Amino acid sequence: MLLMVTAHRSATPPSGTPKPGLRERKKLQTRQAIRRAAYRLFAERGYDATPVDRIAEAAEVSPSTVFRYFPTKEDIVLADGRDGLLEAGLRARPVDEPVVESMRQITVEALRRLTARERGELVQRVRLIREVPAVRGRTAENTARDAARLTAVLAERSGRPAGDPELRVIGAALLAALQEAMLAWVETGPEGDPAALVHQAMDVLARGLTP
Repeated sequence: MLLMVTAHRSATPPSGTPKPGLRERKKLQTRQAIRRAAYRLFAERGYDATPVDRIAEAAEVSPSTVFRYFPTKEDIVLADGRDGLLEAGLRARPVDEPVVESMRQITVEALRRLTARERGELVQRVRLIREVPAVRGRTAENTARDAARLTAVLAERSGRPAGDPELRVIGAALLAALQEAMLAWVETGPEGDPAALVHQAMDVLARGLTP
């Protein structure tokens, strides 16, 4: 899961998106119940002091159910079950639009769509990524995976090979910029405007990394 587009992956589906079936809705509800119980306990007890069995008890599920949805405790923080939405958003943007602008629009729109609860969960997630080494390490793994996926979409848009070094640099730079925007937002005070920091981060990339 991308840190920056946690924002990006709101649980509220865009208008026009087909509603999921009953089975999928129940799975989503269980996933949300586990995550919300975990976030509540992390806030009360701290991440390291909160075992998975305590999370399961608070969510009223079994520990095996927790692990079925989230293979590790770090995944409770980072996995949102919505992989692919960033790539889908990028594919939906005009092909001739500069990729920096595409990422700006995708992320700002997703931030705009966040509910108050989702915004609060995003703040908590970013804080855990910043403060907990295990979560930060898993974030690095996920970012490498997401960068490869993003690079593949950039290759589609440009007609260049997916392994093109320039595309890899662009993909990594985009994700790093958005991640830093989210970290800066939480560090400077989550009552601020994260979209403004996304705009600032994308402006840096657009002008060519000149200070």
